Amino acid sequence: MGYVLDLRQQVGHQPLVVVGAALLATNAVGQLLLVKRTDNQCWGLPAGSTEPGETTEQTAQRELREETGLTVAKVQLVQVFSGPKMHYTYPNGDVIDSVTILYRGVVSGGQLMSTTNETSAAMFFDRDQLPTPLTPITAYMLSSL
Repeated sequence: MGYVLDLRQQVGHQPLVVVGAALLATNAVGQLLLVKRTDNQCWGLPAGSTEPGETTEQTAQRELREETGLTVAKVQLVQVFSGPKMHYTYPNGDVIDSVTILYRGVVSGGQLMSTTNETSAAMFFDRDQLPTPLTPITAYMLSSL
């Protein structure tokens, strides 16, 4: 069980400030990798919360590997997102105010998995043909770039 899930057992659905990372992972032709989340059935960037002792760069790379089976050799900082547009209520009632550090990287290895315990699909898309619906946080971050 992860750090945030452990906290949830203590605080229930109360709002938590959660630090995490997301990755703009692209393939060799510049298509963007998105995953379809099983919790809200929306498409989003590979992302997740940072575990104790982990850097946000490690978080971005770990979440990419866990959610898609793919890896990137290195990541580059894009932007830090926080504030009212990063407030989110999950379908189960959990509330977060996310501080998300967005990185970019080019996929360098691994085998694309279409489903995991958190995702029901993972696919590359042209930037002008992204699927819908996008998670609100992903939509906000992409529109801000």
